[in-house]
Amino acid sequence: MKKLLIAFLLLSGITKAQVLQKMELVMGPLPDRTHLPDMNVTIVDSLVEEDHTRYDIRFTVAENEILPALLYIPHKKGKLPAMLALHGTDPLGRKAISGENKKPNRAYAKELAQRGYVVIAPDYPSFGDMKDYDFEKDRYASGTMKAIFDHIRCIDLLQSRKEVDPERIGVIGHSLGGHNAIFVAAFDPRIKVIVASCSWTLMDYYNIGEAASKKFGGRLGPWAQTRYMPLIKDKYQLEKVPWDFDEVISSLAPRPFFNNSPVGDANFDVKGVEKGMVTITKAYKQLKAEKNLQVRYPDAAHDFPPAVRLEAYQFIDKVLHYKGINKPMLF
Repeated sequence: MKKLLIAFLLLSGITKAQVLQKMELVMGPLPDRTHLPDMNVTIVDSLVEEDHTRYDIRFTVAENEILPALLYIPHKKGKLPAMLALHGTDPLGRKAISGENKKPNRAYAKELAQRGYVVIAPDYPSFGDMKDYDFEKDRYASGTMKAIFDHIRCIDLLQSRKEVDPERIGVIGHSLGGHNAIFVAAFDPRIKVIVASCSWTLMDYYNIGEAASKKFGGRLGPWAQTRYMPLIKDKYQLEKVPWDFDEVISSLAPRPFFNNSPVGDANFDVKGVEKGMVTITKAYKQLKAEKNLQVRYPDAAHDFPPAVRLEAYQFIDKVLHYKGINKPMLF
């Protein structure tokens, strides 16, 4: 399979390493992960549920960098598969996907825990308990790269847990969490399955409207916020950036990828998704991995509907060779 991947990337004129290099031009370099301090996991609070316990934890991702996260441990015995669950743009941060959000269809961290998965759900900088994060004083060129590093460390933590099978770990996210699921998977091959909901369109199709574009200084202005990738403005003047989502997702092949792109999503134009999927599908076909690529276009707005969410969970179950516990959806 590795030889097939190399062959495809050579034929397409770009290697996986080159995709990562192009991403780093906009996000900044991924920091070195050697000689990291102990994670020093601290439990701040806990909540015992019928089928799992949710721990509110803090752990060290790097020197002077502490990450708040929710860690869900099922009461089931044995080595279990695990999921990194990433939240969307919500002031609640990690708690937005725990069933505490007023919006329906966002409780995928808790739902996966109820299905028997170990789940870790961290805050993205500027949300949740990281709401006062100071991007100007950190060591990263972008909030996106800070998040990628944090999320890689979440995988490190999952692999260190005695309850977790280190070879059965995936990532899931909606909106902000969805494209961050794509980003971390691109940099971390340990992630075996990726689920992204309402999270991307080709950059040429990204347009949030005249009023919002004016507010953020241009059509790609939202991507250039300090909490995301400011180099899109400072280095690329809000014009075409050196990478696009179709090549980043293609670089994930042949790993299983499940995508939810509702036809009524005002954030991410479905036309740009459909066009990008042409390139992505070719990548998966070239590797004879068409079954590993699943796309849904529900008749919905910027949402993760129950029926699609359940399909995503069943896809994860199959990839990670796990007979998930059948539980009713929370919403």
